Amino acid sequence: MAEPVKGWMTRAQGEALWNAVCRLEKGDVVLEIGSHQGRSTIVLGAAARTVGAAVIAVDPFVDGRLFGGSPTRQLFERNIRQAGLDDVVELVAGYSTELRPDWDRPIHLLYIDGKHDYWTYTDDLRWSAHLPPGAEILVHDCFSSIGVTLGTIAKVLFGRRYTYVDRATSLARFRLAAPSAADRLRVLAQLPWFLRNVGIKVLLRLRLRPLARLVGHDSPYDPY
Repeated sequence: MAEPVKGWMTRAQGEALWNAVCRLEKGDVVLEIGSHQGRSTIVLGAAARTVGAAVIAVDPFVDGRLFGGSPTRQLFERNIRQAGLDDVVELVAGYSTELRPDWDRPIHLLYIDGKHDYWTYTDDLRWSAHLPPGAEILVHDCFSSIGVTLGTIAKVLFGRRYTYVDRATSLARFRLAAPSAADRLRVLAQLPWFLRNVGIKVLLRLRLRPLARLVGHDSPYDPY
């Protein structure tokens, strides 16, 4: 259902989202920050239907070349409708950083794929105040975006609220729980892979794809 929708989520990452939602219970709520055309939202919504959960999709649909503004919102709504998920997915159009301070609805799973700068990402992590202890947080581009990785270093590696669990390529899974020393070391172990991804991005910008192939990246697109 999600495959034809344009976006940057891989199949393995979609499976990670699906499995996370399937661990929820009836009546639980998933909050997605950053929906674009609905590729990940469809996976979340389809999984939510199987367990009787619901999805709230938060996206401001910013105008511009990368995100498309209102035309992208129209595509999102059409894709959700064609997937038959209108009754499962609720769209809240707005900036996550502006919605968060006044939010008063509980959530049970948080998926972050919003703006990738340090300040927005670390603010988006604050949505975890609405999660129950032990809940899962999934973050896209966690080890391929400089801003998101720096935020993870600051708030996960050196923080006290989040425990790193695992990743599906650059989609990381955290748990709302105090980390142990071993948990922090596992975050450190991911940093060489992050540095490789940044190097690949630089090579692609310089149009040096043959060099990128030498480190195993045979694609014209950034590593996700």
